[in-house]
Amino acid sequence: MKKLYKTAISAAAVVLLAGLASASAFAADTPENPEDAAAPSPIAANVTVVSDYRYRGISQTNFKPAIQGGFDYAHESGFYIGNWNSSISWVSDANSAGGKNNVSAPVEMDFYAGFKKELIGEGFASDLGVLQYYYPTTGMPSSATNPNTTEIYAAQNYTFGPVAGFVKFSYAVTNTFGYSNSSGSYYPDLTANYDTGIWGLAVNAHVGYQKIAGQNVVAGVPTASYTDWKLGLTKDFGGGLALAAAYIGTNAAKSGSTYAYQSPSGKNLGGSTGIVSLTKTF
Repeated sequence: MKKLYKTAISAAAVVLLAGLASASAFAADTPENPEDAAAPSPIAANVTVVSDYRYRGISQTNFKPAIQGGFDYAHESGFYIGNWNSSISWVSDANSAGGKNNVSAPVEMDFYAGFKKELIGEGFASDLGVLQYYYPTTGMPSSATNPNTTEIYAAQNYTFGPVAGFVKFSYAVTNTFGYSNSSGSYYPDLTANYDTGIWGLAVNAHVGYQKIAGQNVVAGVPTASYTDWKLGLTKDFGGGLALAAAYIGTNAAKSGSTYAYQSPSGKNLGGSTGIVSLTKTF
């Protein structure tokens, strides 16, 4: 999970928790002499274990757990750069056809950079950047579309008392996650987090819409575009340790017995489910 709100479902909750943890630590440890305070490190890192990696509502691991982690560098000017990684199975699941093609793609690697600054006012950071999703693969059939995807994005963060979140728009300048002729796909999303002030608990809510461009309507083939949503709770244990639980769902289409996002066993990868994640930030 990365600071820049990659909405991998547990991401928004963890971002809030990282902020809550930093705030509580500052309140507890502020020295009497402000000059004694150490400047915050421009480098941050994180490690997460999640019961099912859901990205934009779709399981990336065929309903299995994932290990994730990354790091960010943020300069005081507002420039940032980072990397985030997760174990996955969807690329090999979609292309191996039961092992026939023996496709291997065990990891997602995201590389991103941008500029984030409070241009409107305190608590309202504007964010512009580019994100490269990279999937190292072997054995990919020549007929398959490369899953690597490049998106540019613009986000406006907001804070109103105990409520914080962001509005974001992501736009694909390449083919999108293995769909041919899908350059121009986009994903607007809204995330809100409410700090209850009780036991380190925060309420998290999210809704987004994934539009896959260039897909013709074909009888018997479900559309790839869909809406996803999430409602969850996070618990801040302090020291950068956070536990998140969420209920996630999508309206991903189905045609006959075929889902738009289907596991090798025929299950709906975008079906409603609960997930749990544990994150440590450094």
